[in-house]
Amino acid sequence: MAKKALSIRPRPAPGADATPRPGQLAGGRSGARQAGAHGRIDWPATLRNGRPQRRADLVLRARSRTPGELWLVIVDASASTRRHGALAQAKGLLADTFEQAYRQRARLAVLHATGAQPRWLWQGQKASGQLQQWLAQLGAGGGTPLIEALGQAREWLDQRQRQKPAEHQRLLVLTDGRLRDWPTLQPLNCPTVLVDIEGGGVRLGRARKLAVELEADYRPISELSAKTR
Repeated sequence: MAKKALSIRPRPAPGADATPRPGQLAGGRSGARQAGAHGRIDWPATLRNGRPQRRADLVLRARSRTPGELWLVIVDASASTRRHGALAQAKGLLADTFEQAYRQRARLAVLHATGAQPRWLWQGQKASGQLQQWLAQLGAGGGTPLIEALGQAREWLDQRQRQKPAEHQRLLVLTDGRLRDWPTLQPLNCPTVLVDIEGGGVRLGRARKLAVELEADYRPISELSAKTR
């Protein structure tokens, strides 16, 4: 069954302009160095400062003032997500999310939380078919280094926000919440959506607690699936 594409944009306040606008993004591992790409030389603005003596004296026209977007995705693929088709549902949602990022020209960062420690798969690059290939091969197993993944995400986001203060970052966390006790968490410095993929008749409900601590928008994946029926 197809899953509903999940927007990880924050919910707008009533009357707010929520029209999505794609950012202008340059190539490279870490994304554009500044908001908007630059095009031709703006000669009037350049000459107002006197005759240019070097390249740095040239004023370039901005092709767009729209800041770029980055979607950071943390995927919990621990052994517990094999139960009741939890990971299969998450993969359907992720496929739609990656496609949505591609269409909206958002950059992606993907952190895989499984095994002994989390692992970066993508860090600020444009969405491509390689992510879909990884998703097709994704399986569940090992431990749940989700708390460590959140810590890594926080450090990476803090650094990126210093480098790209105009960029809009969003965080999407997919987890069944089946963790042992964890230290008190602080929200990350960006809008966050947590999708609860826990299934079955007996549920621990820890993903909701995680969402509360992270001040995240909590969404059970069953509700997202029901909207497509």
